[in-house]
Amino acid sequence: MSSPWIAGLRSVELTVPDLARARAFYTATWRLSVAAESEHAVFLRGTGTDPYLLGLQAGAHLAIIAVTLRARTREALAEIMAATSGAGGEVVAGPQAASDPFGGVEVVLKDPHGRIYRVVHGDAQGLAAEASGHSDSPIRLAHAVLNSHDVPKAQDFLEKALGFKLADRTRIMAFMNCATDHHSLAIGDTDNDALNHIAFLMPDLDSVMRGGGRMRDAGYAIQWGPGRHGPGNNAFNYFIGPFGEVIEYTADVEQVDDRYQAGQPSDWSWPPGRVDQWGIGVGPTEALKQAQREVRFLPAKWLQEMLGGLK
Repeated sequence: MSSPWIAGLRSVELTVPDLARARAFYTATWRLSVAAESEHAVFLRGTGTDPYLLGLQAGAHLAIIAVTLRARTREALAEIMAATSGAGGEVVAGPQAASDPFGGVEVVLKDPHGRIYRVVHGDAQGLAAEASGHSDSPIRLAHAVLNSHDVPKAQDFLEKALGFKLADRTRIMAFMNCATDHHSLAIGDTDNDALNHIAFLMPDLDSVMRGGGRMRDAGYAIQWGPGRHGPGNNAFNYFIGPFGEVIEYTADVEQVDDRYQAGQPSDWSWPPGRVDQWGIGVGPTEALKQAQREVRFLPAKWLQEMLGGLK
């Protein structure tokens, strides 16, 4: 089911109102490690080969700058640029030197609803490492979910401009595939276009559970979980981070290939009162549902200044 152009989700870039607090939380509690930092930005990596998973920029409030994807080839960048306008989007910049400290070339796209995607190739991928010396640290990003007031249009852009394919459609979400993970992006059917959540891949189910306990010890309640989703079959615990961002620990993501048949809403239904396969966890809480609506994309005109500040 893989995209001919996109190899996977690499990172998400956010602005946060307190960079020191964000650094402390994401290293000591969430268990990422610092890959690079400056006075105004910090880059946080997992134990996998991606140079970073979160790029955090000091800002007036919590917002999303961009979702960053990795291209399969350098040539794919040109093909993506050529396909973008026909998909209702806009090429904001590129091809150009990547606007973070980790090298490579990027193109920057805006979808029809103003979401910003960076697509990079040739960035400096490192060796897998034990981040912070813990075995239950995130490896990489598993997926990001983006809300949409018009799911068909958002889905059409991902399919035509970036080569994603629909993995499954439920009543409230379209799961989009680009590689062997069941989904790397998903589109939430809502009345706004906010960031819904960011999911971090953990080594195994035990790590998801240990991470849940560690977060509770630090004063961050589980807002949904523990549970196991239908589409993707992944185990999960959801939390609200220090600034209102929704973050997820997940594991056991279903691996798919071209034989996988996309499901429809009628294929994904639960007994009354149940919202996952296990049916044993708390939530999703009202606080979680509200937080999934609050983190908006910055306007594209601010993008170059923000990304330039990440260097």
